[in-house]
Amino acid sequence: MSGFEPAPHAPSGQKTPQAIHMEKIIERMQDEKTGVPVRTAKSFMTKVPSVFTGSDLVQWMMKNLNIEDMAEAVNLASLMAAHGYFFPIDDHNLSVKPDGTFYRFQTPYFWPSNCWDPENLDYAVYLCKRTMMNKTRLELADYEAENLARLQKMFSRNWEFIFMQAEAQAKVDRKRDKMERKVLDSQERAFWDVHRPMPGCVNTTDVDIKKSCKLNKPLKSRKQNYNVPGGRISPSVSEQDLTNPMEELRETSENLKKRLEITHVKMSKVADFLITYTEQYKEYDPVLVIPEPSNPWITDDPSFWELEKSMKDALPKRVRKWSFSIEDLLRDPYGRELFAKFLDKEYSGENLRFYEACAELKTYGLGKVPEKVQQIWEEFLDSNAPSPVNVDSKVMDHTKREVKSNPSRYTFEAAQEHIFRLMKSDSYSRFMKSEMYKELLTTKRKTRTLMPLRLSSSSAATTTTTVS
Repeated sequence: MSGFEPAPHAPSGQKTPQAIHMEKIIERMQDEKTGVPVRTAKSFMTKVPSVFTGSDLVQWMMKNLNIEDMAEAVNLASLMAAHGYFFPIDDHNLSVKPDGTFYRFQTPYFWPSNCWDPENLDYAVYLCKRTMMNKTRLELADYEAENLARLQKMFSRNWEFIFMQAEAQAKVDRKRDKMERKVLDSQERAFWDVHRPMPGCVNTTDVDIKKSCKLNKPLKSRKQNYNVPGGRISPSVSEQDLTNPMEELRETSENLKKRLEITHVKMSKVADFLITYTEQYKEYDPVLVIPEPSNPWITDDPSFWELEKSMKDALPKRVRKWSFSIEDLLRDPYGRELFAKFLDKEYSGENLRFYEACAELKTYGLGKVPEKVQQIWEEFLDSNAPSPVNVDSKVMDHTKREVKSNPSRYTFEAAQEHIFRLMKSDSYSRFMKSEMYKELLTTKRKTRTLMPLRLSSSSAATTTTTVS
């Protein structure tokens, strides 16, 4: 058995005696009861499906093929691997080691007996597709990157077509199940490791890609007529997997129609909106208008920010900003406090508390989320809630399902948006018209010379606060 030689090329549709003999051995290896033990292995945080070890393979061959010498069994296994009947899952070198290295059986579709004679065009599509897949295991090896560069130069006029073919195959592959995709990717890689082997490995096909590229002639092979431009593509994608060109055109047409339905705004109106927004917020920008006591972005003095957080005696300038939007009102700690008091007077303070509880929920760790979801439900939405909020039946039914089946940070998203719209359209507009807000806006405030928070030791004794 040690003299087992690579099979010569057979005429299309015929099997060589060597191929017949090897495939009989492979069928015995794949027997569920008496074959090589195949399993799903665990590697760190991932699962590796449908693999066996090199030691299991060699032991099986010695036992079932009456081989006494382990070196002879390893040699025979390596020759079968070089023909592509099984392969290492993490290496381009198609050889067998009698250790814990993982191997996988090749699908019969890729067996040499099918007389594959793939073109360089197919190889270019395969390598191009690999560059599109954002997976570490699919990164090109150095020799593959060199081959891709040669093929790109060779097919420079047709590269756009090759790119489209690769993109179509990548789209099909992404729709597959994760485990299935892992297996198929490795089998396709092994197929090309047989027909375009890495330098220094056994070449059972006598194909030299360097010579082929230098001659600038694609290798001749039998053609298979798929209903796609350019004939056969990579063998891992069948005709049934490909999207019908007419369906793609219809999908493109529908997408373009949807884009036409989108409301577009003229650039002049966009410019007007931008100018209005800039003029409205200009006096609140510390970079454009120097604030009191100093600009924190220039002086590194945080007094401005500290006063914005803590000052209760709000200046008219600060109060005016609350009228821009409800977001500006809630962003100001003092504004939020006054708005909460106003809501309590109108017996709707639970709306703001519910809105803020939902916002706080999104900051919780996953372990605490279910408990917090239940607390919010019992306080605001349950039939016996002490502070019930008013949401419509559709939102209530949706939220109830989410609480029971899938409590998460976004369980109350729909209810939160509903309450926010309610506050914005009703409570906020009434607050803007209330006496509480008008008094703050119209009352003349005493002008103060504000004391900086950071004082030097030499001036601290002489600095005073004056009230005019």
